[in-house]
Amino acid sequence: MLKSVNILNKRARFDYEIIDTYTAGIVLAGTEIKSIRLGKANITESFCEFSTNNELFAINTYIEEYSFGNQFNHNSRSERKLLLNRKELKNLQKSVQAKGLTIVPLKLFTNEKGLAKLQIGLCKGKKNYDKRESLKEQDTKRDLDRIKKAFN
Repeated sequence: MLKSVNILNKRARFDYEIIDTYTAGIVLAGTEIKSIRLGKANITESFCEFSTNNELFAINTYIEEYSFGNQFNHNSRSERKLLLNRKELKNLQKSVQAKGLTIVPLKLFTNEKGLAKLQIGLCKGKKNYDKRESLKEQDTKRDLDRIKKAFN
């Protein structure tokens, strides 16, 4: 009945060095979950930020309006609250303030129960030479895979 939804942020893995990952629930309103289940969401330009009362929000996450919705349809780009334990929120906030790290959404998915979850990563920005090294590693891995396939 439910198909698994996996929406990845490939750009985040290229631009950032991921230090730690967390899985957070999302507070959704109205028809947003229906659009996510149809796979009509995008998290490539989104980021996470703390509000004044120590709550974590996903900002600039795009969830397309539901095509069969009426006048009560949701806004496609609104702030969405993320649900984490208080201890996890404190750890994230300390590392963001002290070390200058950022929180970036990595993957939007639905679990077995059909609930939408967001995998977020505590990240450090890569320099240009780090990006070149990761591209070289991808190329060499691809070449090795080709050689192994031709050998077998």
